[in-house]
Amino acid sequence: MIGITASIPTPPLLPPVALSRPPRILPFARPRNAGFRLEDRRRSRISMALPFDSSASSPEAIGTSHDAGLKISSPNVVGEHDLLIVGPGILGRMVAEKWQQENPGCQIFGQTMTTDHYDELIKIGIIPSQRGTIASHQFPYVIFCAPPSRTADYPGDVRLAASNWSGEGSFLFTSSTAAYDCSNNGFCDEDCPVVPVGRSPRTDVLLKAENATLEAGGCVLRLAGLYKADRGAHVYWLEKGTVDARPDHILNLIHYEDAASLSIAIMKKKLRGRIFLGCDNHPLSRQEIMDCVNQSGKFDKKFQGFTGTDGPLGKRMNNSRTRAEIGWEPKYASFPDFVGLAD
Repeated sequence: MIGITASIPTPPLLPPVALSRPPRILPFARPRNAGFRLEDRRRSRISMALPFDSSASSPEAIGTSHDAGLKISSPNVVGEHDLLIVGPGILGRMVAEKWQQENPGCQIFGQTMTTDHYDELIKIGIIPSQRGTIASHQFPYVIFCAPPSRTADYPGDVRLAASNWSGEGSFLFTSSTAAYDCSNNGFCDEDCPVVPVGRSPRTDVLLKAENATLEAGGCVLRLAGLYKADRGAHVYWLEKGTVDARPDHILNLIHYEDAASLSIAIMKKKLRGRIFLGCDNHPLSRQEIMDCVNQSGKFDKKFQGFTGTDGPLGKRMNNSRTRAEIGWEPKYASFPDFVGLAD
């Protein structure tokens, strides 16, 4: 998103962590020295330098995660619906849950930056490993959900994720609508021009990662502002109470559940080299969003107001073309719908 390591064998009398189903096969080998080259019969051009993990130098470390209490000893097997999630955070875990429901018996692997949440992942049926782990073979489905904030080489991380894709199924990179060059509250759809390279370091990183995805034959999903009851811009503003920002800035939203269902719908289409847009087609101003929060009666606090008078405006996103091609509709038609208010 190095690896599944253990320099000290598990004591024989220590029982494994109880899983909701039998342990699955973990097709990861130990990390090698930095500068290795991944040899891939389909895409041998892809290479990526990985950090070295001296604790994985023992053969016993291969296929075993003692931190998580998970013992893997079966031969390496990857099923036709197995999925690798790079960055199994909120969105990635929702993708995992829905993917399991639609593909009973599949294996889901999650690649993380640290081992901090291994126990949580195992409890929901995700087999964890750390970024930099070398896959002994590839996966038919790979989704990259990790944010760019915790890595120095985001496009390189995407290339590494693509090298773990078998070329079957689908490879999907979740990007952001920040890539679109519109800041006057104007209309914007899938064909809107992107921010020119060099204008913004943030969008430069996104566009380079998108290009790495498309070069590998994967697809890109540009997502609007993600939210759920306890996550999103509305939660941040509610905590602040008063915010120095202009109230008429237009935002575009999509619920985490809907972002997950759209991601899965795209992957199931097994398309190549395409860019899609994820939003609820119900753009709202900052003020309208917080008015909904105050009127809903579902939050303990009341938002006081926005005090800003200048700054860039937003955009009015519409993804009707994505919906028509993928055959998808959101569960939550709008933020007012989510909080129980009539539009």
